[in-house]
Amino acid sequence: QVQLVESGGGLVQAGGSLRLSCSASGRSLSSYAMGWFRQAPGKEREFVAAISWTGGSTYYADSVKGRFTISRDDSKNTVYLQMNILKPEDTAVYYCAVGPIATTDWYRYDYWGQGTQVTVSS
Repeated sequence: QVQLVESGGGLVQAGGSLRLSCSASGRSLSSYAMGWFRQAPGKEREFVAAISWTGGSTYYADSVKGRFTISRDDSKNTVYLQMNILKPEDTAVYYCAVGPIATTDWYRYDYWGQGTQVTVSS
């Protein structure tokens, strides 16, 4: 069993930055892929970014490419999402997830955090 806890969300003005963290307990993440997803009110959950278990491969949604960066620190059992040049449309609850492979498909991830709210004001 893996427990994931996200942190770092908050209220920020458009153009600002936030760094989300996802800390895991119960199991080492070193052999797992990690993903970030988000869900805005009234919308479906959508893929944001993913990183392979080696950290050597990263994947991004087109809407965040060039602005967001996913990274991992296995010594801290933590994955990060650096979000720059934030836009109002980035407003959502952000969730981290753990799975066997880095994929855009949410259903391929086995464990999920409780989410952290990100609100970007215009």
